[in-house]
Amino acid sequence: MAYDENLAERVRNLLKEKRIPFEEKKMMGGWCLLIDDKMCVGVIKDSLMARIDPDIHAEILSRPGCREMDFTGRPMKGYVFVDPDGIDLDKDLEEWVQLCLDFNPRAKSSKKK
Repeated sequence: MAYDENLAERVRNLLKEKRIPFEEKKMMGGWCLLIDDKMCVGVIKDSLMARIDPDIHAEILSRPGCREMDFTGRPMKGYVFVDPDGIDLDKDLEEWVQLCLDFNPRAKSSKKK
């Protein structure tokens, strides 16, 4: 399954500008960035996949272009998709990426120790 490489490049450039080290992986049929061995943000098809604080999940869903992430047929709390109309402006994309970065230090790593 292909993903929007232009969107991936925009996200990659944002993190480089902020001097945040990251690891790139192709997973879940798309492209993901891991920070501190934790999935932080990614691109699936033409949408941004954002890992956010589960405590703000419900209120975030009212933002333009935002919808629940439901790979398994049921929504995954703390993960949302943002469609292209919600991230077409650089400032909008930066806000979404910042939400992911804000939550990342508290996120649980799925990496086996």
